[in-house]
Amino acid sequence: MDKWIIAILIVALGIVFYNNNRKVEGYQKMSPQEAKVQLEEDKDIVLLDVRTREEYQEKHIEGSTLIPLNVLETEVRTKIPNKEEKIIIYCRSGNRSKTAANLLLSMGYKHVYDLGGINSWPYEIIMPTSKR
Repeated sequence: MDKWIIAILIVALGIVFYNNNRKVEGYQKMSPQEAKVQLEEDKDIVLLDVRTREEYQEKHIEGSTLIPLNVLETEVRTKIPNKEEKIIIYCRSGNRSKTAANLLLSMGYKHVYDLGGINSWPYEIIMPTSKR
């Protein structure tokens, strides 16, 4: 009987250590169609653009907040202090948005979604008048 108790304790400890040492994962991909519907239904969602200021000024999705990836870790706490906010992230092609999503999760943000790139956004975007 003592051997069974020891075996059960070893298995239980193994499960605890495994769960505590897993890599932070959990952001979800979101299609442009899903994002558009959710953004229309919930005005509290943060639409986060992680491209450069120049890219943002060239074109961006209406209502998005710019925090370039290279300053995301230092600026996100002031611009998005609530870690329970739902955040949908995009960049140009999807690489920076994936990096940003993982960074936000590692910082404790709970509801992070990767939209991918603005290049895949089939809806209206904001562009300077001279570029239209």
